[in-house]
Amino acid sequence: MTTAPIKFYQVGSYAIGNRLLPSAAGSVQSDADRTNALTSGHRACQGCGEALGARYALDAAMRVANNKVITVNATGCLEVFSTPYPETSWRIAWLHSLFGNAPAVATGIAAALKAKGRTDIRVVGQGGDGATVDIGFGALSGMFERNDDVLYICYDNEAYMNTGVQRSGATPPAARTSTTQAVGEAPGNVFGQGKNLPRIAMAHEIPYVATATVADLRDLENKVEKAMQMRGARYLHVLVPCPLGWGSQSCDTVKIARLATESGLFPVFEAERGEVTASKKIRRQVPVEEYLKLQARYGHLFSPKRRDDVIDHLQAMADRNIVRYDLLESAGE
Repeated sequence: MTTAPIKFYQVGSYAIGNRLLPSAAGSVQSDADRTNALTSGHRACQGCGEALGARYALDAAMRVANNKVITVNATGCLEVFSTPYPETSWRIAWLHSLFGNAPAVATGIAAALKAKGRTDIRVVGQGGDGATVDIGFGALSGMFERNDDVLYICYDNEAYMNTGVQRSGATPPAARTSTTQAVGEAPGNVFGQGKNLPRIAMAHEIPYVATATVADLRDLENKVEKAMQMRGARYLHVLVPCPLGWGSQSCDTVKIARLATESGLFPVFEAERGEVTASKKIRRQVPVEEYLKLQARYGHLFSPKRRDDVIDHLQAMADRNIVRYDLLESAGE
């Protein structure tokens, strides 16, 4: 898979150019022979970002590893909607772990493979933000500290969606959940709580940390490919909008993920050994309001009374990310 930029041309009719792009330069998802790791029959909601993210990431991992991947999946939405007993939608070697021990289970599998001398089989751990940022945080930190040979992927939909849309450590400020209601002078989730797990992972100085979204398939696939070519602990944090929990239209999942990036609220970058090495540039920064208005979980910021103070605070957060990760393209780029 190429990592060179590929320019797609829009001509008003929404047709795109580069139709003669060599097949080797195509995305994994464009390949008819892809693994299709998460196949039809699952019970995900219409427009589920997590279902997209998991298939994109694991199909890419399988191609890099010549289809020799063992995946450990924490309890959560992804596990529940993909494996209603006795059925499964997975077409790969897949294990269900407890809510909080997926990194530890993945570590154990990696250790067993090492003891058997099987360097050809790779291990991927995965879970939602609840299992990753909160319940499995200690196990994940231990995995990072030991530099275990596991790629861990967090599919971040910013709340505990499977159990009723409760707040998690990844829920953004001002967002309404079932446990952060839109009431009082500071409606929604309070500012200053939660964890920035990509930066925590960077603090462990592991070989590779990256963020991505389901809005940029090639970027996500390229980062999985790069991570799978490394050894040691690696972490990928993927933003996966949830129409049910976010109160958005199912057809807007990719659009919302793109606006999260273009507003600066969700910076997309790569880091190696604790240092940022690359960031996805924003050609035109959009106001955070464009991102917020598409989601009912932020509806209280606009009605019955517009909360410019809260919107401005969120805008300041986005602007800080723009500077911190050098996200804006320069005039000459």
